[in-house]
Amino acid sequence: MAILAADKLGKAYKRYPSSRERLVEWVSFGRTVRHEDVWVLKDVSFEIDAGESVGIVGANGAGKSTLLKIITGTTLATAGRIDVTGRVAAILELGMGFHWEFSGRENAMMAGQLAGIDAATMRALLPEVEAFAEIGDYIDMPLRTYSSGMVVRLAFSIATAQRPDILIVDEALSVGDAYFEHKCIDRIRRFRKDGTTLVFVSHAAATVKTLCGRALLLDHGYLIRDGAPDGVLDYYNAIIARREVEYQIVQAASRGSESRTTRSGSGKARIDDVELLQGGRPARALVSGQAASVRVRISAPHAIDALTVGVLIRDALGNDIFGTNTEHLGVQAPSLDSGAAIECEFMLHKLTVGTGRYSLTVALHRGDSHLLDNYDWWDRALVFEVVQGSGPKFIGSSAIDCDARFVISEESAIAARDVTPRNAIGTP
Repeated sequence: MAILAADKLGKAYKRYPSSRERLVEWVSFGRTVRHEDVWVLKDVSFEIDAGESVGIVGANGAGKSTLLKIITGTTLATAGRIDVTGRVAAILELGMGFHWEFSGRENAMMAGQLAGIDAATMRALLPEVEAFAEIGDYIDMPLRTYSSGMVVRLAFSIATAQRPDILIVDEALSVGDAYFEHKCIDRIRRFRKDGTTLVFVSHAAATVKTLCGRALLLDHGYLIRDGAPDGVLDYYNAIIARREVEYQIVQAASRGSESRTTRSGSGKARIDDVELLQGGRPARALVSGQAASVRVRISAPHAIDALTVGVLIRDALGNDIFGTNTEHLGVQAPSLDSGAAIECEFMLHKLTVGTGRYSLTVALHRGDSHLLDNYDWWDRALVFEVVQGSGPKFIGSSAIDCDARFVISEESAIAARDVTPRNAIGTP
C-alpha cells in the first residue's frame, strides 16, 4: 500500500522582468500578467510503499529539495496532487524551522509540537534528544552560537526522537562529522527494520546504495529514472560526464543473464575490449591473495594528445572497493593518431578483496577525472567472482596484512606459578 503518492506534481515560481512589472500586475489584481512561470518541478508521478527506502538523486537545481518541501507541506504544489499517510519527520535545509535566538531545548520543544508531538510527551523525550545530540551545555544556549554541525546534531535528534512513519533527510548529514553520521545511519537502519519509510536525498552514491532499495533521478525538474539504485546512479553518472555529448544505455550479457550497463562519452577514444587475467590467462574467477591484471584494448577514431585510462572495482552492493587511473599512477600514454589502437594493462600485484561477486568499470578521459573530458565510460564492463585462496581466511571486503600473538603479563605468570594443582596433595 502506498504511504506516499505524487500524481503529475508541478511547482512553478513567478519571475518578473523588474520590480515595476511586479507592481503593475499587483495593482491590476492579476488582470495584467507581467510574469513568466519558471517550473522547477513538472509532471512528477511516483508511489512509495510503506517500509520502502527511496533515494532521490540529481544535480543541484534538479528539484530535489523542492519535492521534499512539497511532501512535508512547507511548500504548496502549483499543479498535481501529493498524498501522504502517517506522521512525517523531516530534516530539510540547515536550521529550517528553528528560531536562532531560542536555545536548543526551546527549539526542541517548539519543533516537536510543530511535528504533532504534545508538550508532555516532548518534555519526556528531551533527555533522549540531549543524549543523542551530544552538544553538552549548548543545549541551553541560543542557536546562533551553534556551529553548522551542532545544528545538524540537534535537528536529527529532534526529528528522530520518536520513530516516524516517514523519515525525510535532505543532504543534512553531509554537514556533520563522521562519528555523528555513523550514529545517524545506525538509527535510520533501526527505523527501517521497524517499518519506517525513508526518503533520502544525497550526492553520496555509496550512502544511497547502502540505505536505499530504490532511487529516483530528477533532471531539470523532471523524473527521468526510477529503479534500483545501482542502475539509476550509473545513469546519473553518465549525465554528469556527458556535458555536451550524448549518452546512451546499452544492454550487455553477463554470465548468461541480461544486466544493464551504462556507456557514456564523446567517442574520441573507445574501449573495444576489457579482459581480466590471472596467471597470464583470461579468467572470470580470480583467487584472492594472488596477482591479477586488467587489460584494456582502446581505439582512437579521432586524434587525441592526452589519454587517461581508469579502472574501478565495485562489490555486489555497488560500493566502490578500489579505483585508480594512469594519471594517479604517473603513467603517461602516447599521443594517438586517428585510427590508432593501443592496450593498457593494470597489474594488481596482490588481490586483497574478500570472496564474492564484483564488477569492473573502465573509463577513458583526459586529465585526473572523467568530469574534465569524458571519452568513454563503461559501467560494469564485466562481472567476476573472487574465490578463497590458500592464504589465511578473513571476513569483510578487503584483507589487511595481519598477525596475532598472545602475551602473558608478568603478574599473570607469577600468579600461575603460585597455583597448586589439585592432585599434587593427598590421594590422586
